[in-house]
Amino acid sequence: MAPELAAIGIVKRYGSLVANDHVDLAVERGEVHVVMGENGAGKSTLMSILYGMQAPDEGRILLLGSEVRYRSALDAIAEGVSMVHQAFKLFNSLTVWENVVYGCEPQRAGFVDRAAAITKVGALAQRYHLGVDPSAIVGRLSVGVRQRVEILKALHRDARILILDEPTAVLTPQERDALLAVIRNLTASGRTVIFVTHKLHEAMAIGDRVTVLRDGRVAASMTTKETSPSEIIRAMIGRAVNLMVEKGPAKLGAAVLKVDSLTVQRAGRPAVDRVSLAVRAGEIVGIAGVAGNGQTELIEALTGLLPPDQGRVEIAGHDVTRRDVEQHRRAGLAYIPEDRAATGAAPEASAADNLAMGYHRAPPLARRGLLDHRALAAHARRLIARFGVRIGSEADEVGSLSGGNLQKLVVARELSHEGPLLIAEQPTRGVDVGATEFIHRLLIAERDKGRAILLVSAELSEIMALSDRILVMFEGRVLADVPGTEADEETLGFLMAGRIREAA
Repeated sequence: MAPELAAIGIVKRYGSLVANDHVDLAVERGEVHVVMGENGAGKSTLMSILYGMQAPDEGRILLLGSEVRYRSALDAIAEGVSMVHQAFKLFNSLTVWENVVYGCEPQRAGFVDRAAAITKVGALAQRYHLGVDPSAIVGRLSVGVRQRVEILKALHRDARILILDEPTAVLTPQERDALLAVIRNLTASGRTVIFVTHKLHEAMAIGDRVTVLRDGRVAASMTTKETSPSEIIRAMIGRAVNLMVEKGPAKLGAAVLKVDSLTVQRAGRPAVDRVSLAVRAGEIVGIAGVAGNGQTELIEALTGLLPPDQGRVEIAGHDVTRRDVEQHRRAGLAYIPEDRAATGAAPEASAADNLAMGYHRAPPLARRGLLDHRALAAHARRLIARFGVRIGSEADEVGSLSGGNLQKLVVARELSHEGPLLIAEQPTRGVDVGATEFIHRLLIAERDKGRAILLVSAELSEIMALSDRILVMFEGRVLADVPGTEADEETLGFLMAGRIREAA
């Protein structure tokens, strides 16, 4: 039989950049086909072509042996191809059932048949063990449940082929395991899944086959039963990578960040509820928690993006509770934000300008109150080379970068300046395994130089590997303070769900 989906000789160019260079991909019915590769390897471009969001310059797409030509993603959906993006495409003010049936609502007497829609969505959720209440408001759901709503949307449109782009990026271990179980149910029913991920353990756990892209080409295609993580890494980046984070014991100094009874109100309730914590020089303190439990509001209050309602924040002896972002910087804060595009960068500005932002008023980037453009360009070229940012030149706008390369640029800027405190929020989100190894080493090196680091990550493995202490947040409060040497995934997972007794 012909493959469920095949891409033959796909080429996509953006000016002089060849994003996909004669890529071949064959996906069999009922399999989980994992696609991996470094940032900028061409994964996102290939997926957007398979889903009809872009047209290839050369090559063909075949479904069950027949060539298809998409004018848009609507054509792909009509052919039974659907995609769940990293950034969900949901209406937060609507219910689950309204989101799922949107655009193809069941009708009765010329009106939307609400009862039929709720029944159908509920039956789909039950059949595939998705555990979603059809009447729930989407904006009130956890990230993991919202992801299930996206999958339900695809199933409601009878998708035979489901493309999942980094689907576990913001899930707890329990939510991740539940999603993998859902994927197994989907493939057992004859559906096909293309699973894009940077996480080797997920590729090995869920994948039947793995295709690795490198520099826009297929570097390797293999079955998971006949390969190993080290082989996949070598195909991705051409060398071995040490997946273990090596660090010595922390050499603690004085407290650099002090937070006392911090409270932030959101929608009439405390998103951050009387949180107190301290981060000392020479240690990494990790914050673990399911998305939506106050981590975002806490970090916004600590960085000057959001004024707290109560409490006190002190950086290196300076009270910055009611100060703006610039004054937090002056007190000694470096900050890698969760949203690299909206908060961490100016997409229409050049790489040189972005790499100077926040530090552009001081030498060597400025002289006598004026920007030194030669110094800015030299500074940018140095960081681009050191961090392996794939961009034509320092004068190019950063809006053209892939998500992973933009992340490297933001990390490069924040780690290139001295400051006693670093808040790192999702520092390796969307970056490949080689860049992750590099960033982890940098964070440990900064700790060992005496910098205080507050780390927020959706990756529990990252939190456990890097942190000297782990604070678990639940419903706006710090539920536990766990020494890094005593942390394990199961215990932290229970704590993240607010289940103290089972974690004990």
